[in-house]
Formats: sequence, structure tokens, C-alpha cells
Amino acid sequence: MSHVLILGGTTFDHVVTLPHLPSPVPQTIHSAPFHEGTGSTGAGKALALTRLGLANTLYSALGDDAFGRHIVADLQAQGVDFRYHLDPAGTERHINLMDATGRRISLFVTQSSEELAFDLAAVTELVSRSRCVVLNIIPYCRQFIPLLQGYPYPVWTDLHDYDGQNPYHQSFIDAARYIHLSSDNLPDYRAVMQRLVAEGKQLVVCTHGAAGATLLTAAGQWLEQPAEPVPVVVDANGAGDSFFAGFLFGYLQNKPLPTCLRYGALCGAWSVGTRGLVGEGLTAAALEAG
Repeated sequence: MSHVLILGGTTFDHVVTLPHLPSPVPQTIHSAPFHEGTGSTGAGKALALTRLGLANTLYSALGDDAFGRHIVADLQAQGVDFRYHLDPAGTERHINLMDATGRRISLFVTQSSEELAFDLAAVTELVSRSRCVVLNIIPYCRQFIPLLQGYPYPVWTDLHDYDGQNPYHQSFIDAARYIHLSSDNLPDYRAVMQRLVAEGKQLVVCTHGAAGATLLTAAGQWLEQPAEPVPVVVDANGAGDSFFAGFLFGYLQNKPLPTCLRYGALCGAWSVGTRGLVGEGLTAAALEAG
């Protein structure tokens, strides 16, 4: 199976769970369960692919601080092949406010540097030995886009809550032929998917949380995938990245697209049902049996 290179996306997250998200008025919340640990889109994808047995390397930036050291130890303990560049700005940190349905407000309390003195020769070597690249929409990942010009294998990107117009995303869209995004900010998501395919994308997948997912191919084929039932929402952080990883796992094995969508839905549901970025029981055997 293909080796996957994941570019960008490690943070230290503080996750606070509330019965409902706060209303926009001054208030004091006296007690709220919370947990903290490794987060962000690159870590979520790498952890899920590693659990599925798909060889991958995660390359990102973090700080020489307690938060960065936690991320390194955590990912390495879980078997992720993790390479990183030290960011003088420190490790990016988020506070995620979650409600019982999985809705989220994310506060970026610190952010990674947008420009870093990466060892681009080392990144080029990682690209050259990979047969699939996942380019995450982290600001510093723009520096990697020129390295992908002429890359003969699939480049994927995850646009998350793209609104269909934000110019920030355009360089990532241009660099990839396989697109994932969510409909959170896209009331007319089908029109955006059609536009992306008209621009030359091979495949576009749009997730809708508890409403499932929609896929459009370059040939104009539409597919719908219902969400898998989740008895209890424990922590929705990482669900989209787990969906992405499950879909990619199937796609790189040349599974039919409906199977890829089902793999994604299963991975996303298992992630929602457990604390942490990926489902505790996630394995390739469990996925194929699901």
C-alpha cells in the first residue's frame, strides 16, 4: 500500500465540554469537564492512518516547550512516524468549547509562525518517497506547495469549513486534485463541489456531520453516505480527520467509492464516541468488518 506524507497540523488542545455553547452575554460557568492533549488536523489524520496500518509520515512545526514535548512523546508512543521543525513562536494551542451535540467554538490562543526556515531539502526527500501527499491548510504549509509542482502522485487537501469564497484557501485548492471539505459554511455545497470539479479536481467529498457526506467525481457521479449512528457524543474533535483517513485508506486500496465513504463514516463515528482524536478500537480489521 502507498506511503502517505501528511504536511502540517499539530497543536496542543484544551477541550472544555459544556451542555450547550455559551450565549453571547456576560456569564460565569462554575464547572465544566475538560481534558487536554495532542490536537489538530495533521495529528488526527496520522493517528488514524497509523491505527489502520497505512504507512505514513507526519511533518509539522511545534515549539521547544512542554506542549511540544508532550506532542512528540504522545505521537511517538502511538507509533506515528513524526518529523518536525522547531518553531520559535512555540507550540500552537487551542481552546475548544464543545457542546453535547459535537458543535465547537475554537479559540486559537497561540499560533504557529507563518514563515519558518524549514529544511526544504529534507521535505523534498519525504515527498519523493511518498505516493500520496496530504497538504493541510496550515499557513506555514504554503512553503511546501512549490515542492509539489510536477509531483506525479495524488495530492489531497482538507478545506474544513471553507465558505466557497475565502481567498486563503485558493493556493491549497490549486495544489490538490482531491478535495475534502465540510458544509458548515456552505448552504449551497453542491454548487461549490461542481465548481471544484469543473476546475479539474478528480474527486470532491463534502461532510455534513450527523447528516453524513456527499461525493462528486470528475465524471459527474454523485454519491451520498449517511452518518453512522453514535449512541453518545463524547468528543467530536478529530471526527472529520478520522473520516478523511478512513476514506483515504479505502481509496488507496482501490476500494469502490461507496466502500471508501462507509469507511470514512465508520471512522468518524468511532472518533465521536470516544475521548481523543481517534476511536479506541480503530483497526483495519474492525473497519473492514464494520
